[in-house]
Amino acid sequence: MSIEDGVAWVLRTAQRVRQWDARHPWVLDAGGVFGVFAMFGAPDIGDHQDGGGPPIAWTEASLPVMLLLQGLLLLPLYWRRRAPFVAFHAVMAVFLVQVAAGITLRADVAVLVAVYNLVLHAPLRRLPWAVPALLAAYVLVLVRLTDAVRLWDAMFFLATVGTAAVALGFAVRLRRAQVAVLRDRAVQAEIERDQRSRLAAATERTRVAREMHDIVGHSLSVIVTLADGGAYAADTAPERSKEALHLIGDTGRRSLAELRRMLGVLRESTGEPELSPQPGLGDLDALCERVRAAGPRVEYRSGGKLDELDVGVQLAAYRIVQEALTNALKHAGATTSVDLTLRVDGSRLRITVHNTGTFDRPVAFGHGLLGMRERAAMYGGTVTAGPAPAGGWTVEADLS
Repeated sequence: MSIEDGVAWVLRTAQRVRQWDARHPWVLDAGGVFGVFAMFGAPDIGDHQDGGGPPIAWTEASLPVMLLLQGLLLLPLYWRRRAPFVAFHAVMAVFLVQVAAGITLRADVAVLVAVYNLVLHAPLRRLPWAVPALLAAYVLVLVRLTDAVRLWDAMFFLATVGTAAVALGFAVRLRRAQVAVLRDRAVQAEIERDQRSRLAAATERTRVAREMHDIVGHSLSVIVTLADGGAYAADTAPERSKEALHLIGDTGRRSLAELRRMLGVLRESTGEPELSPQPGLGDLDALCERVRAAGPRVEYRSGGKLDELDVGVQLAAYRIVQEALTNALKHAGATTSVDLTLRVDGSRLRITVHNTGTFDRPVAFGHGLLGMRERAAMYGGTVTAGPAPAGGWTVEADLS
């Protein structure tokens, strides 16, 4: 087993122990009490039966008194994690009475265990309230020890063991706080990762919906207008009706090809999707021709170096023009006329689509206008749309 595997095993085991302890806290609480008794209380009993005792003994205690003191010292440790402040003062009270009576026991290590758990589990604001009891015990033990050891040795020994218990408690407490912070950060990072994934998915759905709206909306508007015109011309000009059917077929096939390419990119497959360049400003002439085939008169003017614009800006501009022409065809009908102007002004592209016809019904401020504004916003631009003072409808876009 490598070092990394060993560390991972230890961490997994520690995690399982913590989870098990969270479900059965009484087991560890009681196990700690029995452990301290087995290591320190039982030797006291054995020494008493053998006639011995601790290295420093002032007063010989009878076995019942010893058992009573051990029980009073060790039993409060059962609540050392749930009520550390109460457990500490209970242990300290018994210890002070014991030392005042001149009795010393190995089970007095319960004081250090209580101090350690007090520092580890009690609120920090309550720790100063433990100082008086510790000072009283410190002074009382020093007074008792001066008959057996030198004062400075006793002071050094008591200060060392007390500081060790406090320092260990603070070290474990800080380590647990760091682990808790890291765990919270990990949970927060996981939540943020999921949120980013959902946001990315929502953004992608919005992008796909916008592209689908632009493709399908424009094509269907052209097809519907051509179909209406072909049906009207079927009796009076059959050749125009046949031409309309051909245009409907061409428009439908072109739109179907675009949809297939888009779905090919989205579909998860082992094969390579069928790709093609996104439309740009160079495709506006073909777009205008398709709209003219449906009936409206479209006049297209441009100025500046349009082909030098960024590819993303060109795609956004193409889709904005496509949506504006689609709305003109959809809402103003096949008899309307449209003036389309694109002009590069410094680093900005200005688009104006003015419909000079009369709208048959109010224009809905729906996904189309929202999509145009979203596309413009991605390039630091804006889109405005509304009735023109001289009549008709004007869409203006400003992209950078």
